[in-house]
Amino acid sequence: MTDKHVLQHPDKTFRHGLFSAGLVVDGWVFVSGQGPLDMKTGQLIEGSIEQQTARTIRHIEAILKESGATLADVVKCTCFLADLNDFAGFNVTYGELFPDPMPTRSTVGAQLLKGMKVEIEAIARLPGS
Repeated sequence: MTDKHVLQHPDKTFRHGLFSAGLVVDGWVFVSGQGPLDMKTGQLIEGSIEQQTARTIRHIEAILKESGATLADVVKCTCFLADLNDFAGFNVTYGELFPDPMPTRSTVGAQLLKGMKVEIEAIARLPGS
């Protein structure tokens, strides 16, 4: 049986959904879809697509840190946008926060919970694995 190590966001105090924020499995880190939520209340943080994208990526970064990984270790992201017309603003912020070489990525339109404009899930490889 494969050993799984559960990760949580270090600031998260609310309970939402039946899933782990992240799992470490055999040197890989899988981060569940994150959005621009307040980690203490679970409420949406309003803002532009750029602001919501930045907050979402910072949540991913915090979960990765719990495993010893960073954004530089991310190899794949799946990104969901509530409005594909927000792609340009999303893409600028995404490009500012992820270091080169950029992870592989899929971006799709989706109906998101809580009125979020963006949700991102990520896969990373632990350093030294």
